Amino acid sequence: MLDAFLFLFVLGFLALGLRKPFIWVLAYLYIDVIAPQKIGWTLMPILPVSLIAFVAAFSGWALADSKEGARFTFRQFLMVLLLVYCGMSTLLWADFPKEAAEKWGWVWKALVFAIFLPLTLRTKLRIEAAILVLVLAAGAIIISGAMKTATGGGGYGTLYFFVNDNTGLYESSIISCVAVAIIPLVLWLAKHGTIYPTDWRVKLFACALIFACLLIPVGTEARTGLLCVGVLATLLLRSVKRRFLYMAAGGVLMMAAVPFLPQSFTERMSTIRGHQGDESASTRVAVWEWTINYAKSKPLGGGFDAYRGNSFTYNARAVVDEGGVSSVRMQSVTDQARAYHSSYFEMLGEQGWPGLAIWLTLHGLGVWQMEMLRRRYRKREKEGVLKPDEAWKAPLATALQQAQIVYLVGSLFVGIAYQPFILMLIGLQCGLWAYLNRVDSPGKKRLRHMSRPSADEGSGDAVTAGPHALRQPAQ
Repeated sequence: MLDAFLFLFVLGFLALGLRKPFIWVLAYLYIDVIAPQKIGWTLMPILPVSLIAFVAAFSGWALADSKEGARFTFRQFLMVLLLVYCGMSTLLWADFPKEAAEKWGWVWKALVFAIFLPLTLRTKLRIEAAILVLVLAAGAIIISGAMKTATGGGGYGTLYFFVNDNTGLYESSIISCVAVAIIPLVLWLAKHGTIYPTDWRVKLFACALIFACLLIPVGTEARTGLLCVGVLATLLLRSVKRRFLYMAAGGVLMMAAVPFLPQSFTERMSTIRGHQGDESASTRVAVWEWTINYAKSKPLGGGFDAYRGNSFTYNARAVVDEGGVSSVRMQSVTDQARAYHSSYFEMLGEQGWPGLAIWLTLHGLGVWQMEMLRRRYRKREKEGVLKPDEAWKAPLATALQQAQIVYLVGSLFVGIAYQPFILMLIGLQCGLWAYLNRVDSPGKKRLRHMSRPSADEGSGDAVTAGPHALRQPAQ
């Protein structure tokens, strides 16, 4: 029954795109995040729904969608540059050509769609719709995991979501990072969303979803998730009005939650203090040291999955029980073919210093651009010239910036440099940057009083409550 419902839902989603081609873009966002073809077991695997939605999104935009206002930003160019460089490393100098080709098979698609996505986000309504679909799609996975955590089903490596799959958002460390990263977007939708009215029902669901997001690091027992929670809590200090009340409330909630945390969770989190006390953490440090030395001999990188060639020996602290007496000793451990466990070292090992430089510039510019947007509209607010229909702009830039910073910190310990969800987040930033610079450009301001707003501008800035907002002209 579930399989049939999911199959009909996806087909209905795709069918809606026959009337509004942009819906195919939303359909691909949903399919790529939640991977319904993995959840279904009979009907869903029949059709390559991801490929269908991917082709439909591009075809619908190319053949039937308006191109008015579409702009190609510098960060999109950087993604094109990264795409070309990754392709060259795969074809020309990969250490493991077969494995590199397998990873390239999904990386190129993730990069191409992230490059394409901003071209479709021509209005505020489209930007909001894309955010809503991403949040709800990730939220479906998060809620399922949170429910199992609340009923005692969590644990390191044992918390399963819709499927028993350790890839994409179904991997514990990745979903922990993403769950915390989307919290600012949930807050923005609850306060400034127009597709659904910001009434008590939406706010109640937003609170429940945020609680579910915070449960995911507990259920997965991923140390990355706890670190991301701390980073986000610090970032939110910049946005809240009553900071001392916020800090006091946060401290009280944290102390109240500690007694309810599983013992296995607190024991695992305690290993954050020293890497030698945990074999997994010791392995990561050893892999990072190997990667730095590897980049010295191969500055252009070794292509995707170059880590398969690593081999190293490190010292790990172990507790030995002898006759009822426990003692701590250092043991020599030899390991090989261990993954990078860090996006930064993933880029360095696979694409070398040029690839790492492109990747860091891509993300650094995102943080800077969102900060410029935030300051622009905060300044207008302080000067008293910010219009009511512009109130959503600075908070969205802030939310996207916070989500990206949480990812950048979390990715220090998780190899998710090419994670499609994060690349979609970059696409949203590019779309917002291009849209706001277009509608707020000096030339447009001078002409605004001389002619009525265009359909593009009007649908982009209109603040309309209720689900009927989707029926506005968003094309």
